[in-house]
Amino acid sequence: MELKTLLFETGGKHNTEATLHIAAERARELHIRQVVVASSHGSTARLAHSIFAPLGARIIAVSICHGWESEGWTMSAEEKKALQEMGVIVHTGIHALGDGVGAAFSEKYGGRAIEEIVRDTLYRFCQGMKVAVECVLMAADAGLLDMDQEVIAIAGTGEGADTAIVCKPAYPRTFHTLEIREVLAKPRIP
Repeated sequence: MELKTLLFETGGKHNTEATLHIAAERARELHIRQVVVASSHGSTARLAHSIFAPLGARIIAVSICHGWESEGWTMSAEEKKALQEMGVIVHTGIHALGDGVGAAFSEKYGGRAIEEIVRDTLYRFCQGMKVAVECVLMAADAGLLDMDQEVIAIAGTGEGADTAIVCKPAYPRTFHTLEIREVLAKPRIP
């Protein structure tokens, strides 16, 4: 099998449209009808909806948890409502790969929680890889995915999207069954 993969020179939101288009092309080829997209304020989710909805795909926007509200990274109620009115499912939950109770103990006492080790390993690919995998885990745990079907996960470096993968989903508690089957796009230099 030959697979087209976009390898961006650098990460960032300037890669968003190209990332979404290659992901949509692969969704069409594989008949994937569930798409998970990281979206802090809704712009990436809105663009994903405009590209994937005509394919009959269900778009699930995963937003950053409210523990990061002080940083200005969380989705407002108005942004969430606008997405939901478009038909986008919006999920906000605790990060599957860190920022939970284990991270609090690591910060206070040192050491690393298993989630943090997995997170740091995925960062070796790029920030978007970590976020894409994390969003799949979070959407699965919220009951938003058909676990018998593949999913396309889209995330990025900071804002926008520069990473897209095809996955066999898993729950956080069944993490060892998660499979990253294809890398469709990622930055060469994160």
